Order: sequence, then structure tokens, then C-alpha cells
Amino acid sequence: MALSIFGGRRSNVFDPFSLDIWDPFEGLGTLANIPPSARETTAIANTRIDWKETPEAHIFKADLPGLKKEEVKVEVDDGKVLQISGERSREQEEKNDKWHRIERSSGKFSRRFRLPENAKIDQVKASMENGVLTVIVPKEEEKQPQVKAIDISG
Repeated sequence: MALSIFGGRRSNVFDPFSLDIWDPFEGLGTLANIPPSARETTAIANTRIDWKETPEAHIFKADLPGLKKEEVKVEVDDGKVLQISGERSREQEEKNDKWHRIERSSGKFSRRFRLPENAKIDQVKASMENGVLTVIVPKEEEKQPQVKAIDISG
């Protein structure tokens, strides 16, 4: 992983398994000055997901504060692509409300990750606790090459 020059965060620019889209405007000001239509698309870029690999599994953790598990969808297709998606609804505005600032994003989000060949896609498990989605993708055991001794006749 390379360190990004923007904020010292890890970047997955060189990660061949990631299908993320880099957002060059990330962190360059508040959402208060962005039109509402553009604000909805920022939900895609603002969904933070960590991916770590252990000897047993690939583990994905996504920060999804304020979302219920019913509002999030986790899917794996036949091409071994993990997709985490959902929608954060916009808060209803009352006639008498006066908004001073809107910074929380709303709208649909979707993140896709190409899983390696050793992923057991039929055994994927997901759980959600305290606004953090955890997806565990078990790995197949590495097959050790077998060496068979051959008797020499004669």
C-alpha cells in the first residue's frame, strides 16, 4: 500500500483487487457549499472500508454510522466481486425547520472489491454492530505440493 499525499491516508492505487474510484476533491471543504444533487453522489466516495487479510480469511470493515442492517446489501457475484451497497435516506425537512448546515451525506453508496482466487465465496458472512459492517470471506487452504518417492527397479 502506498501512502497518499492527501492526508496521510493509505491509498489503494496499486491494489489490483480494488475497484475504487479516487475522489480528488475529498476533504477539500464542507458539503454546505455543494448543491444537493452533488451531495448525494458524495455518499459513494465517503464510505470508508478497510480490507485486511489474515491466514484464514479476508476481512472487510465498513463505517456505516446511522444505518440499519436492513439498509445495507452485501453481495458476491460469480466473478468473485464483493459488492457492499446501500442507501442513507435524507432527513425529512419540516416546514418550520431552519437548517444552518448540512454536512452528513445522503444517497446511495456502492463499493466493489475483486476477491482473490482463494476466496470461498459460498461461505461469506456479514455482521453489523455499532455502525460497523464486518464481512468475513474465508480463504481456501493452500495446497502443499505432494512429493512421492518413486522406487527405482533393477
